[in-house]
Amino acid sequence: MTKIRRSIFTNARAAEQTCLSLLRTCTSLSNLTQIQAHILKLGLQTNSFVLTQFASKSSNLNAIDYAPTFIFAPESDSSLYDTFLFNTIIRAYARSAAHSKHKALYFYNLMLSYGVLPNNFTYPVVLKACAGLADLNLGKSLHGCVVKYGFDDDLHVQNTLIHMYCSCDGGIAFARKVFDGMPVLDFVSWSAMIGGYARLRHLDDALKLFGKMTDLGIRPEEHTLVSLLSACGNLGELEIGKWVASYIEMERFETTLDLSNALIDMFSKCGDVDEALRLFRNMNVLSVVSLTSVLVGLGMHGRGVEAVSLFEEMKESGMVPDDVLFIGLLSACSHSGLIEQGKHYFDQMLREFKIVPKIEHYGCMVDMFCRAGLVGEALQFVQNMPVEPNPIIARILVDACLAQGKHELGERFTKQLIDNEPMRPSNYVLLSNTYAKLHYWEQMSKVRKLMGKKKMRKIPGSTKIELDSEII
Repeated sequence: MTKIRRSIFTNARAAEQTCLSLLRTCTSLSNLTQIQAHILKLGLQTNSFVLTQFASKSSNLNAIDYAPTFIFAPESDSSLYDTFLFNTIIRAYARSAAHSKHKALYFYNLMLSYGVLPNNFTYPVVLKACAGLADLNLGKSLHGCVVKYGFDDDLHVQNTLIHMYCSCDGGIAFARKVFDGMPVLDFVSWSAMIGGYARLRHLDDALKLFGKMTDLGIRPEEHTLVSLLSACGNLGELEIGKWVASYIEMERFETTLDLSNALIDMFSKCGDVDEALRLFRNMNVLSVVSLTSVLVGLGMHGRGVEAVSLFEEMKESGMVPDDVLFIGLLSACSHSGLIEQGKHYFDQMLREFKIVPKIEHYGCMVDMFCRAGLVGEALQFVQNMPVEPNPIIARILVDACLAQGKHELGERFTKQLIDNEPMRPSNYVLLSNTYAKLHYWEQMSKVRKLMGKKKMRKIPGSTKIELDSEII
């Protein structure tokens, strides 16, 4: 009997190794379906290790949806399901496209419903999926589960909680509460909190925390510096951006591609285009991302001719433009009134580089025509577009129509805007202003009353300037 048992065990072990070897070398979904049949033939659908590797291979082949239909079939033995199997499936969905992140949460809940307990590897993945969904209430609920199952003192889980809260609207205060309550902080903790502040444009808080970190002798990682530079660029904080740039130089950080791109983007957005251009010229490896930033900066400051010249120079050097670079180039043509060049590059994009125009490219062209007062040409261009104009394009047309005295046409486009975005107050303000220019006082009054019924109000504009290093 002992020999028989040993023989059965040996055969089962050999069958398992055969399936695992097949899974390791599998390169296509059709191969995977054949392996599935082999698993069933050998009776290994009850082997949790084989099932886990099957799920992992499905994920690697971008076919993660295929695994659950096999693993969680009605006839399957649920007693085989373990934490490692669920973690594999949850991780695969969490790393997939945005619409798949809901499934990561679904399988987390399914795991709990089967009585399979999560571990410290489960929550970082689940929390990242929640961050991708930017669902604050769901995040709070998951935080409660973290505490319930005793993982609230795990450093990796705590860091992911900070990242999750920083990714949700209204979550920054909860992130800071987690951060302040951590007995041990590593560079990931600091980076997550500083990066969260920076992404949300809380630059003062980001800089204060950055100062505390450096005072403690903790060297920031590159990602933190990139976040700070991005915030400076988005807020137009040139002096602070210069300080970050000098810190990078003083601390002898390696000027990687990402860091160089961030510096060039910051200087371009803050108006110091010459410094951005100097940094671009000094790059060891020229980047399409950096070139795009420089082109946009040149265009925004009326230096479109330089932008076009630089683009041609880079093209001759062998740089292959992408769709985003063409957005920057067309934007530069738009801001500098280079109509013929803009039309040339729009045509060249598809003809020479086989880049199919996106709505952003069409928007640049409409903006270019409207800035030049060519409303008729803009309208004709829109009519020939293979896609429907989005609200941004519609607003550009409305503003151009009003500026050119084409009020009835502006009214028509504004009504389309309201149909597409009925809860956006600025659309109603546009329509009200249109009626005012037409002296249609009764219609204007009706629009204002409608805004009142919808409890909408015009949000007053605001701005700030930097004077003697002070923001006023």
